[in-house]
Amino acid sequence: MNTIGISLFATDRKGLLRDISTIIAGLDVNITYIQQFLKDDEVQIYFELSDVRNVEELKKLLENIDSVVEVEVNRTFEEIYGKRVIVVGGGAQVSQVVLGAVSEADRHNLRGERISVDTIPLAGEEKIAEAVNAVGRLHRAAVLVLAGSLMGGEITKAVQELKADYGIPVISLNMAGSVPNVVDIVVTDPVQAGVLAIMVISSTARFDFNKVKGRKF
Repeated sequence: MNTIGISLFATDRKGLLRDISTIIAGLDVNITYIQQFLKDDEVQIYFELSDVRNVEELKKLLENIDSVVEVEVNRTFEEIYGKRVIVVGGGAQVSQVVLGAVSEADRHNLRGERISVDTIPLAGEEKIAEAVNAVGRLHRAAVLVLAGSLMGGEITKAVQELKADYGIPVISLNMAGSVPNVVDIVVTDPVQAGVLAIMVISSTARFDFNKVKGRKF
């Protein structure tokens, strides 16, 4: 059984998603991810599907839907971009975390693994807390690194909820505030924090996350 990506291009209309999902469900295929792009009356819908037994049959049935222009079969984002490291916080510290993460990810990706690094420099408790809350909704997000000099309050609450609801590991720099008390690993050196983030989620690294969980470096 295959896991595949499908890009469907169509003229937008009411009931289009219903017709697509009816065909997919009729083939006993599971939708694991979906996103949609709309420009004027043209729409591109990208699906990731698991339990696909016959790709050509699925493609042909989708092509026969009214208003569908083209259907492409793609590799999934997991296969192309892999797991995602998310880095959030103050600009200067974020850049150093990213330096460590990208350098370490490069070594793993050269050996065939796929790990990508995403970042957003932010300031302010409310904005950072909102970003932390959103990590659980990010496709393929595997670990969060918080970089800054002071974080607490609503950010701490958001970290606790992220860990409880989604099980995503959280690393923070050794900073003032209550955030370091609730994350999984606290790291003083931002470059090392980036390296550790890759090690935590890598499938090829000889690294036991449970042995370092709760520690400060």
